[in-house]
Amino acid sequence: MRERSAGATADESTDDSAGAEAGSASGPAAGRRTQRVLRGLRRASGLLRWTSLRLRLVVVFGLVALTAAVSASGIAYWLNRNTVLERTQNAVLNDFRKSLEDSTRSLPLRPRCAELQDAARQMAAGPQDYAVLLIGVDREGKACAATTNKNLLTLNSVPLALRTAVDEVRTVDESNRYAHHLYWQRKEVGDAPYLVAGAKVIGGGPTGYMMKSLATERQDLNSLAWSLGIATALALVGSALLAQAAATTVLRPVQRLGHAARQLGEGRLDTRLRVTGTDELADLSRTFNRTAERLEHRVEELSGREAASRRFVADMSHELRTPLTAITAVSEVLEEEADSLDPMIAPAVQLVVSETRRLNDLVENLMEVTRFDAGTARLVLDDVDVADQVTACVDARAWLDAVELDADRGIVARLDPRRLDVILANLIGNALKHGGSPVRVSVHTEEVPGDGAGGRTGSTAVTGGPAAPHGSGGPEAGTEQEGPERSGPESDAGRPGGGELVIRVRDHGPGIPEEVLPHVFDRFYKASASRPRSEGSGLGLSIALENAHIHGGEITAANLPEGGAVFTLRLPMDATPLTDGERRDRGTARAADEGTEDGR
Repeated sequence: MRERSAGATADESTDDSAGAEAGSASGPAAGRRTQRVLRGLRRASGLLRWTSLRLRLVVVFGLVALTAAVSASGIAYWLNRNTVLERTQNAVLNDFRKSLEDSTRSLPLRPRCAELQDAARQMAAGPQDYAVLLIGVDREGKACAATTNKNLLTLNSVPLALRTAVDEVRTVDESNRYAHHLYWQRKEVGDAPYLVAGAKVIGGGPTGYMMKSLATERQDLNSLAWSLGIATALALVGSALLAQAAATTVLRPVQRLGHAARQLGEGRLDTRLRVTGTDELADLSRTFNRTAERLEHRVEELSGREAASRRFVADMSHELRTPLTAITAVSEVLEEEADSLDPMIAPAVQLVVSETRRLNDLVENLMEVTRFDAGTARLVLDDVDVADQVTACVDARAWLDAVELDADRGIVARLDPRRLDVILANLIGNALKHGGSPVRVSVHTEEVPGDGAGGRTGSTAVTGGPAAPHGSGGPEAGTEQEGPERSGPESDAGRPGGGELVIRVRDHGPGIPEEVLPHVFDRFYKASASRPRSEGSGLGLSIALENAHIHGGEITAANLPEGGAVFTLRLPMDATPLTDGERRDRGTARAADEGTEDGR
């Protein structure tokens, strides 16, 4: 008898055909499942990109460890399973072959059923503990089946493929010495695995089958699987802990770098990182420190240049005032005597007078801009009837015939009247100069949602100092005001409960070109590059915007669909919260300066 697994061969062909049928039937469904899995993986990877770096490191470490542990456990389980099954199977088959030869050697060619039963019991009494079925033909030609376990092993319980392989007579030649061989097959009976084997005694004799339970081996393999599963889980936990430790080691310097970068962005240019080690993160910290040091030096250099430039403009403006005062006095005298001058000289005198006034306005504007840049602009608040203020501004500049006023009396706001006059003069003067008459000025109030909680734009706001009289400047006039000052809070502090004041200045001209509209409040900006010289200096609207910001307000420019441009001024009805916040900030700054001086 030669040991073979003919039944396994038959089962393999059966399984392959079944698998082919299943694959052909469920191919589209399997493709859809694969697509769903791929979409899920892409969605998970997309979510992973938006999570924190620490979580990503832990997840990646965990996936790597899980893959490695599952792969190692699977390979170990498969190798141990094959080893255990082959060892048990070989031991059982060898014992069955030997027992079949020994037990049937003493039997007659046509044994009685009792003799077959005794031989089957003798074979089953061996150490392997398997059930035995012997099938023979007695002297009378009747078939006899002797089994040691009628409930487990009968001829019907033996797989047909195994019976066919056992009964097959093979040709004896040089490559095949025996006509019959030993065949085996694994099968499930209920939930228990069994090994079924069969062979025919050569030279005439009974056919023997045996069935061996593999429940013990399955239990051992299940215990092995549980052990490998626990080991995989422990490996996963260990990898998560290692990933956490690695993430902490990597992320702590990154977090310090992020904190230092935020401090640097907030203006603390002396921020530096403590460098330890020689790895890539240490190199990154050194690079950050060098960058911060160079940035600090560059900012100090630029700040020094800017301060020197502001001082130069301020000093130049102050120095120009003395000769300008004298020139202005002379030009006024010449203007009074213009009627008595030679007609050939009169045009020159008029040109000197107009250019002197223009130069005086330019110096005043430069000084006002310098105060805004240096942070010395201050608010002097007073209760202002807005309609009277607009009327006074227009009347002082002789614009009554060209300006239409739509304002009810009794709208009282607490503002700086001098700065409001400067804003109105620049907006109305700009409309008269570049727009078309008539210029319409409308005044009304609006409620602001969430009054007292926020404002519109950044601003500079400080109190103190004497107020200048109304009408102290022309269309682009700024005014001089001395005294220390600081940059005040943003306009979101300047929205008291009284809402906001809205003043609109509209002209009937061609409007503002779209490419010019974003630049109308830029300093020294002129719409036409071919006419760089004009009556204005290009500072009027910029000064008006700065004066609106210092109140916590804003000015916007737009074109109307029916033609013409409109400038909208929005100011808080009460700018007192701005000045209160400035006093607190100034006191805090003074205390900080005193503390710094004491600590030196």
